Amino acid sequence: MTKLFISDLGGKQEIESIFLVKIINVMEGKDGRKYFNIILSDASGDLESRLWQYSTEVEGQILKGSFVKASGKLNFYQGKKQFIISRITKLSSEEVNMDDFVMKAKVDPEVMFSELMVIVNGLDDVYIRELLKNILADQEVVRRLKTWQAGKSIHHAYRSGLLEHVLSCSKLALILSAHYQVNKNYVVAGCILHDLCKIYELTDGVNVEYTEEGKLVGHLVKGLEIVDRYSYKIKNFPYQLKLHLKHILLSHHGEYEYGSPKIPQTSEAYLVHLIDLMDSKMGSFDIIKKTDSSTGTWSGYVKHLDRIIYKAELPYYPDFIEDEDPIAPKGNVKIKSESAPKTSLGKMLSGFKVED
Repeated sequence: MTKLFISDLGGKQEIESIFLVKIINVMEGKDGRKYFNIILSDASGDLESRLWQYSTEVEGQILKGSFVKASGKLNFYQGKKQFIISRITKLSSEEVNMDDFVMKAKVDPEVMFSELMVIVNGLDDVYIRELLKNILADQEVVRRLKTWQAGKSIHHAYRSGLLEHVLSCSKLALILSAHYQVNKNYVVAGCILHDLCKIYELTDGVNVEYTEEGKLVGHLVKGLEIVDRYSYKIKNFPYQLKLHLKHILLSHHGEYEYGSPKIPQTSEAYLVHLIDLMDSKMGSFDIIKKTDSSTGTWSGYVKHLDRIIYKAELPYYPDFIEDEDPIAPKGNVKIKSESAPKTSLGKMLSGFKVED
């Protein structure tokens, strides 16, 4: 069977394809009849689905994390895609191509890790540099970092998303530390370490969950443990330096109401918090624009951002409009999306320019 990806589905059509069950719940309608509310997914996004015919067989066999072959009709409900399932059968993991169901970072993890090590090796505080090199020389840490998501469902929630987030934050750390004249060594270290211990907080695979360690301890406290564990291997590691690194990790959520044991009390700690917040929110915008199932240029309501998102590229005008009506130009408008080069700080900065 040819795999139909959710992002490619459009218009009312009969479809049959293989999906991953992300969520399945038994609901009860106004008439008292039971039905299944199902969220199907693949590497391109999620698809809200309904199976109106309740059966104990489906409830017993098809669970969260199951692979299924589903057939039915794609409709639109309140401006969103909705799949009305007529038939659904469970498949084994051996019958599917796992790559079809795992969303991945845009850049190869090996390339991202090499870029991260260039940043680490460029730090000029010998203790912070050696601490980070020791941590990133641990093969199990590296294996997980190259694979893990940064969040369960929202924050860079795709394969290698954690490394993508860490690298993005570290690049911002170099630029913004210079701009605000703060110590780049602490900011880079905070950007690398603040979420690193999500490799212990979350599971791997197509259905990411919190581990027992994540539920009982969490990545903030685990971050302090990893600083202690690897700094002990460095002779005469300064106590005050370690203290400030720990403060950065403990305060990176920024506010007590967001689960932060401490609020940032140094410029470096506050900058790490702001970089983390900015990168996670911009990442959320990016994923919503790629995977939202609403028709048109606006997304549906996004609860964790408390807004709807404009999904189209903004208009870009390389030339003046010759048409007399500037509201409706006849072909002069172009869409342009520039992304900064990722090979060096100098090339990154070249992306921030004003064109005549």
